[in-house]
Amino acid sequence: MRQYWWKVLCAILLFYSFFEGLLGQVPAREILNETIRNLYFHVPMWFTMIVLFAASAYYALAYLRSSNPIHDIYSSALASVGIFFSILGMLTGMEWAQYTWGAAWSNDPKQLGTALCMLTYFAYWVLRSGIKDEDKRAKISAVYNIFIFALMIPLIFILPRMVDSLHPGNGGNPAFSNYDLDSRMRLVFYPAVLGWILMGFWLSALLRRIMLLEHNKNEELNYIN
Repeated sequence: MRQYWWKVLCAILLFYSFFEGLLGQVPAREILNETIRNLYFHVPMWFTMIVLFAASAYYALAYLRSSNPIHDIYSSALASVGIFFSILGMLTGMEWAQYTWGAAWSNDPKQLGTALCMLTYFAYWVLRSGIKDEDKRAKISAVYNIFIFALMIPLIFILPRMVDSLHPGNGGNPAFSNYDLDSRMRLVFYPAVLGWILMGFWLSALLRRIMLLEHNKNEELNYIN
């Protein structure tokens, strides 16, 4: 049971955030109205993506230091799930923008920076699938992984803040917490963030097991041959 407590916690937090996010009370805000509920889903998706990409870069660095293929598998699994959450974050953000900004895509600097970040990680997928040699694939993808994670920081956190942006907390706009005075939202938002992060690591653990099975199978085939 000690090994599964965090999975139980994940399920409880997500159930709580879904229930409160869809049925709980939210403050009445101009323009946002009921779409403010998307805060419990859209923003945690991005937080989860960033945490998973950071963990992926950590294991990429660990592989370069140790040449342990297990570290490469960990890094790849985390990056793959991180890409999945980036897609969810983009879709929920576009849905939110459709109702609050009048268009799903408005070439907002934060949207453009995030899209560029996603494209670099899509290229990571293509890179890994295009190299057959395992050692070469692991080394090149590890270096590329670290590079694109470093690139993500200015694309998402620095450049959008230097220009006009519709996103809260960017381009002179106040951050969400500065104009939201309803503390009840924080009681749902923070558990939602933790729950989705735990879900991200849960999914990456499942993917990692699949990749480990494939790796061990290939090792056995190479030993037989």
